[in-house]
Amino acid sequence: MRSSPSVSVPSVRLRLEITGVVQGVGFRPAVARAAIEHGVGGFVYNDAGAVHCELEGAAGAVDAVVTMIRNRPPPMARIDELAVTRLAPKGDSGFAIVESRRVPGDRRTLVPPDIAICDDCLRELRAPGDRRYGHPFITCTNCGPRYTVITDLPYDRPATTMAKFPMCVRCAAEYHDPADRRFHAQTIACHDCGPTLSWSGPGAGEPLAAAAAALADGLIVAVKGIGGYHLACRAHNAVAVADLRRRKSRPVKPFAVMVADLAAASRIAVINDVAARQLSSPCAPIVLVPARDEAVMAAVAPGLGEIGLMLAYSPLHHLLFDRLGPQPLVMTSANLGGSPIVFRDDDSDWIDGLADGVIAHDRPIHVPCEDSVVALAGDGAAVPIRRSRGYAPLPVTVRGVRTQAVVLATGGDLKTTFCLMSADGRAHLSSHLGDMSDPRTQSCFESAYDHLASMTHRQPDLIACDMHPSYATTKWAMRQGQTVMRVQHHHAHAVSLLAEHDRLGAPILAVAYDGTGYGTDGTIWGGEFLTITDPSVFTRVGHVKPFALPGGDEAVRHPARIALDLLDRAGIEWDARLPAVRAVGESGIHILRQQLPRGLGCVPTSSMGRLFDAVASLIGVCQLVTYEGQAAVQLEHAARTGRAVPLDFGVEAGVLDPAPVIAGLVDGLRAGAEVADLAAGFHHAVIRATAVAVTDCARRADIGTVGLTGGVFVNRLLLAGLGETLTTTGFEVLTHAVLPCNDGGLALGQAVIAAAWNPGQKESGRCA
Repeated sequence: MRSSPSVSVPSVRLRLEITGVVQGVGFRPAVARAAIEHGVGGFVYNDAGAVHCELEGAAGAVDAVVTMIRNRPPPMARIDELAVTRLAPKGDSGFAIVESRRVPGDRRTLVPPDIAICDDCLRELRAPGDRRYGHPFITCTNCGPRYTVITDLPYDRPATTMAKFPMCVRCAAEYHDPADRRFHAQTIACHDCGPTLSWSGPGAGEPLAAAAAALADGLIVAVKGIGGYHLACRAHNAVAVADLRRRKSRPVKPFAVMVADLAAASRIAVINDVAARQLSSPCAPIVLVPARDEAVMAAVAPGLGEIGLMLAYSPLHHLLFDRLGPQPLVMTSANLGGSPIVFRDDDSDWIDGLADGVIAHDRPIHVPCEDSVVALAGDGAAVPIRRSRGYAPLPVTVRGVRTQAVVLATGGDLKTTFCLMSADGRAHLSSHLGDMSDPRTQSCFESAYDHLASMTHRQPDLIACDMHPSYATTKWAMRQGQTVMRVQHHHAHAVSLLAEHDRLGAPILAVAYDGTGYGTDGTIWGGEFLTITDPSVFTRVGHVKPFALPGGDEAVRHPARIALDLLDRAGIEWDARLPAVRAVGESGIHILRQQLPRGLGCVPTSSMGRLFDAVASLIGVCQLVTYEGQAAVQLEHAARTGRAVPLDFGVEAGVLDPAPVIAGLVDGLRAGAEVADLAAGFHHAVIRATAVAVTDCARRADIGTVGLTGGVFVNRLLLAGLGETLTTTGFEVLTHAVLPCNDGGLALGQAVIAAAWNPGQKESGRCA
């Protein structure tokens, strides 16, 4: 019998260049495993800008590897571009991960965010037979810290804060094994070679046991997490929560609560399928959900119906709950109100007096990163409130702006987030930094900016900032010695929304409702209707009729002052039976009677946010504002249980006059109407009046798309009601789904506007 001759299959060789989130996410190991599985030779390596690989073998096998790379990348990866070049075969049969290369050029890959522990690592963490059983720093290529530990690119262990922890023999073997989940996992570690915990506080012994015992005893414990220190205490311990409020000077602002798992979450809150998906996603944000446990709510979110809930997302958190049981923990940033989260061990004196004990570790945090916050809309969509851990510093891709400039946008003064945008259209947004009026936040701002500029290899050609001359971000921009462009606050909100939806250049009527925004006329805006056809310019076509903030910032803290001004403008006597009048008191009334007619110390504003505050005071919902948005949040909560009484604004030529609403509310109070019904009536009145003004302004401008932006639209009752009304009327309605509607999304709009400006232009906007 004659044997058949062997058939030689021709080889092909392809070169792949892959950009996006492709470093620090197990991309090279995934490529190597796919190549080995299909018998394909070649190599893969990183440089600062991309993953590069060459694949050689039978055409079908090479195609199969490319398909796997394109369609089934690692869980944390995001491919923006995959470029393929055909090469001449070189005869490679084996496949290797080769050393990262440093090449000339300014390209940088995207830095991945920090994400929650994966299911595989969590199983190993709790498996007594596993060598990483109970290891507080267990991680793999599919989970764990990235943004907060990366110090340089390409992403390799020496370019992370794990550089000080040499791998042991067993970790090194896993690191070099293509079949292992930790193949080239740069944060790989174990009990023998990884970071270690420490405890400072009452008790002795093993740090986890000491920390758990302190929490069980009702003490407050500072916990060093992935992006900074938290302050933790038992959520059911009303005394401990009250003590935490006193120490943080946070009398009523809601605290976030952490639970071990979804089962524990369901015991204290209503968790639907959408909430469950958000809570258990790799980003693991704080999710605002309806509360179920009245005892927890009374302590952590007094006067409200929702609780900010998150699942344990780091190994250390899970190990604490394994010792404590399923009872929830308050988990709030380790800081005083307005200060940034503490993240450096050298700054632990910032939390002196806040905690009874500290559980820390020796893995440095390179940059801070707060927890992200999302709410759930009526249609089930996630509404971003704070974009930070799990999302930052991933960029938003901006199309439609042609510029060679690199722009740094400094954002606002509250909820500060900056943006670094370059000509490739990638707008990198920092994590949430806090209140820039605090010098410590300014220091964190500069550190986070230096880090992101280094990671992206981008230095700004110009700086965009808010128009408000007193903002710390504006003053910082002016000190840098570079070209500075000042952007009107609500213009930035609107363009941020357009950029998010890839609608730059499309005409839009933006409804920008917030608390404070410096207007082009030097007054404080906040209830604006803006038309935009070119991102660099807006026209103000409508607004809330101006009223006064007697005493400026003091009126923000004591909204009864604003309520009395509105009563005065509506021609209504200051009846002592009205809650706002009682809140001001006789001495305050005497001062206001002198102040208002002369306008002394009265700041004019068109702010919808301040109008919400005034109404909350007028009907007795809130008389002292101790955190931003408190009065409006409590007013929304009241409205959710009410049956709306009929109330109406005056609306003419795009101007909303609050006087009729104020009069209607007073009539309702005098008639004995329920506060909840009045609150609901006010919300409905805002929705109807806004819809009327939008219809008028849009008709005059011949625009069919409406955008809803600004911090007031954190109010989901207003957002859903107005969105539905406008959609029913025939408008296309854009709302935020990627960035917060509040000042946390402001910097993107600033950057886009600055990039689109004409040379020499120093400010944006005009008034109709």
